[in-house]
Amino acid sequence: MSHDHSHHSANRTRLAIAFAITATILVAEVIGAVITGSLALLVDAGHMVVDAGGLLTALVAASLMLRPATERRTWGFRRAEVIAAAAQAAVLLVVGLYAVYEGIRRLFEPVEVQSTGLLIFGIVGLVGNVVAMLVLSGGRGSSLNMRAAFLEVVTDALGSVAVIISAIVIATTGWVGIDAVVGLLIAALIIPRALKLLRESGGVLLEETPPNLDLADVRTHILEVPHVVDVHDLHASRISTDLPVLTAHVVLEDQCFHDGHATEILHDLQQCVATHFPVSVKHSTFQLEPVGMVDVEDACAPSHDHH
Repeated sequence: MSHDHSHHSANRTRLAIAFAITATILVAEVIGAVITGSLALLVDAGHMVVDAGGLLTALVAASLMLRPATERRTWGFRRAEVIAAAAQAAVLLVVGLYAVYEGIRRLFEPVEVQSTGLLIFGIVGLVGNVVAMLVLSGGRGSSLNMRAAFLEVVTDALGSVAVIISAIVIATTGWVGIDAVVGLLIAALIIPRALKLLRESGGVLLEETPPNLDLADVRTHILEVPHVVDVHDLHASRISTDLPVLTAHVVLEDQCFHDGHATEILHDLQQCVATHFPVSVKHSTFQLEPVGMVDVEDACAPSHDHH
């Protein structure tokens, strides 16, 4: 547990640094937009507002995850990171769709831009974003929350690159339509990633089976354990991205409950799901039942249609 705690603490520190950098770039871009009169910088600053908010959400979620479990919240706030990731992905999707709309509009209504100031503030933004990316890269594989935060900074960096490219093209050719073209390219990168993150976080919230865990394979292996007659009510889901859980009702031969063999079988089942599959399920709950128990349970269960 202390390892998990230090792990989440490190993520929180990374997020705090990235948020401070992003907020600083945001202020610089707003000042730059006022000085240069650049709509491109102003739109990128709007993007930065969204991303700074996303990083702040991720930071709050990372802090909540450090809180211990209670009698009321038995898993603590482990799911906070998934909710935060879903919220960030939804906002990022909206920004991407807006970028498409704005990009198409600018193709027909070009905007004059002061290229020198645009270039300077674009470089400042890119340097800051690269530093933030380096800070977050160490923890981006640990959770959806950290991946979402890393994605926010990557899209910011792409925005800064777009600003720099726009500034160079406008300075050398005078063609202001490049702003719209690059904006549409960034939107093409943002939208698929936002949808992927939404799908993954939605999968956790809907309690879908963890990726890379085949329930049919799990069922087969449980049935191969000696003295196991049947398995039903088999469920697997995730509390958070790094915490898979599994529950099942396992029917054993009657003599297992008389000779004390049931305890050994329980240990075998827990070892099986913890070590045999690509996803290691450390939190497993098995209800061991004698053969006649299934009928009793079905009789007690509330009636509903079976499809």
